[in-house]
Amino acid sequence: MSDTQLDAVTGAFGYSGKYITRRLLDLGHSVRTLTNSTRRPNPFGSQVEIFPFNFDHLDQLTDSLRGVSVLYNTYWVRFDYANFSHASGISNSLNLFTAAKQAGVKRIVHISITNPSENSPLPYFSGKARLERGIIESGLPYAILRPTVLFGDEDILINNIAWVLRHLPVFGIFGDGSYRLQPIYVDDLAKMAVETGLEQFNRIVDAIGPETFTYRGLVEMIGASIGKKRHIISLPPWLGYWAGWLIGKFMGDVLITRDEIDGLMQDLLYTDSPPQGTTKLSSWAQEHASTLGLHYASELKRRLHRDVPYEGK
Repeated sequence: MSDTQLDAVTGAFGYSGKYITRRLLDLGHSVRTLTNSTRRPNPFGSQVEIFPFNFDHLDQLTDSLRGVSVLYNTYWVRFDYANFSHASGISNSLNLFTAAKQAGVKRIVHISITNPSENSPLPYFSGKARLERGIIESGLPYAILRPTVLFGDEDILINNIAWVLRHLPVFGIFGDGSYRLQPIYVDDLAKMAVETGLEQFNRIVDAIGPETFTYRGLVEMIGASIGKKRHIISLPPWLGYWAGWLIGKFMGDVLITRDEIDGLMQDLLYTDSPPQGTTKLSSWAQEHASTLGLHYASELKRRLHRDVPYEGK
């Protein structure tokens, strides 16, 4: 019998899950993925076993996790839509944690969000807090990582800011744009996830990058990096939402939600913790200036068309 460690990654063919998987394989671990996208192109070939989530069948979900040492969980729902919701994301995740315990998984590494709170009126932040409690109450050893915004080749937010800057003569921001973000490079998060997966103690840590931007400053930096400096105008949040809704409607997507605007403006994507990532978004944006924002990145396309690869390399 092989003594190679078997780990499970939710969404290994997606965004952060792909980077975590690559690092685990580089360590010589065996990897199994649980995914809703079993038909999505597999960049790892036979190196990764593929299992469907089976959230509604706890026995099958448990069987898919048997023999797994560490479960790396990236599964979540960004916003409510016709066939997915924050409520389903919570119940599905709690079923996953129950299955992990029943299967004998030794540790969970869970991707959360900065400043979660079950008292938050924002479902994204309250839902993430509920899942953190579910992991703690499960009794399983854990590491909970709380990133703000991820950036990388398959990114949505940073890419689509650049896309708007490339296509419109002005850029509207919500209010004065003084609220802050601390983007972390997706592979820095993956490195952190794998390192905490090898630890033996419980911990919760903010996973933030080395730079802090105001939202206005972030837009200015991206525009300068891609050679598309635009006039930035302050909009009432409701008007900014409807402008984003109109762009999303035109692109067949949801560009931004009211809750995401509220989370930004409440400074929930900022923390005074020390940075964990080392890759600077400003440097990365300059290095990728020729491709950043050339194509629109659609959240709904990724959700609804699961037989095509994510955009990016």
